[in-house]
Amino acid sequence: MKGGSLQLLSLHKSYGDVPAVRGIDLNIAAGEFFSLLGPSGCGKTTTLRMIAGFETPTSGEIRIDGDDVSRIPANDRPVNTVFQNYALFPFMTVEDNVAFGLRYQKVGKADGKRKVAESLDMVRMGQYAKRRPGQLSGGQQQRVALARAIVLGPRVLLLDEPLGALDAKLRKTLQVELKSLQESLGITFVYVTHDQEEALTMSDRMAVMAGGQVEQVGTPAEVYESPSTAYVADFLGSANVLTVEIINSDSAGQTTFRLGADTLSCRGGGIDGTDARLVIRPERLLLEPPPEDAGTLEGTVVRTVYQGPTTDVIVRLSSGDELVVRRPSERVGQHSTGEQVTVHCRADAMRLLPPGALAD
Repeated sequence: MKGGSLQLLSLHKSYGDVPAVRGIDLNIAAGEFFSLLGPSGCGKTTTLRMIAGFETPTSGEIRIDGDDVSRIPANDRPVNTVFQNYALFPFMTVEDNVAFGLRYQKVGKADGKRKVAESLDMVRMGQYAKRRPGQLSGGQQQRVALARAIVLGPRVLLLDEPLGALDAKLRKTLQVELKSLQESLGITFVYVTHDQEEALTMSDRMAVMAGGQVEQVGTPAEVYESPSTAYVADFLGSANVLTVEIINSDSAGQTTFRLGADTLSCRGGGIDGTDARLVIRPERLLLEPPPEDAGTLEGTVVRTVYQGPTTDVIVRLSSGDELVVRRPSERVGQHSTGEQVTVHCRADAMRLLPPGALAD
């Protein structure tokens, strides 16, 4: 199978006077695992439905391998979709479910049987071919839905939160399997999710969406480590996002700022005005002095939150803001509620962004 390239050009969709998607431009490479990530109502599912042909764009283009398909019926597009509820026919066997779409293609009986068997083997469901969906677990049904989609050989496979109905442990297992399957098939995957961990785990690249627009596009590491807006920093993973006062930015790119009674410096900035957003990931803060120089913030431990291998230490600063410091659990016992602590912030762990709206 071969994946197709996908381009979205100035894509808009409105329902009456209400805009759902507002001018999206994306270039997705052939064979790429690309995720649309964002909260409910951000426009990611509407975007997916327009690519699938279930919704007609108000304006803009959808190009697959250079051809505009935005006005082509869904059944004539080289795409297929896997839904969250799987949409399997309960009265059909597994192999009949997978073969259903082949009825509308000019595929001989023997060739169709071979394709169904190959697709089921790809998702490790060949031994369940004679069972019905009601005799399968949620994870097995998800694999059957994937087999039904890939048997038609789409150039682009659309996945609308396909793991959302599964328990947490099974989701983690299937994340790895799904990425491995995509790599072996070479099909372009466009994956819609509100789950940050799913997007970080599986994506080659991802687009973080808000309010019908794309906030940032990049690899998981780029988006996580270098968020371009306060919204992205707050939505993707855990982040301390605090309002600070800019004191000075020098010609060397060093910015000094104030947070409550404390003054710190970091590289970067270029912020217009006196207010900015300071972004620090919890795992990059320390409660012991690091080997290199770092800024410091004084505060009081207000509570700890145990999370298994890690524990979050919540520190209230002199400004009244609360800062989350994430530490290995075995090292947290020495910190108790009410204790005065010094939080160490390395310059390379801090990022200054323009003030802006945060995720709901």
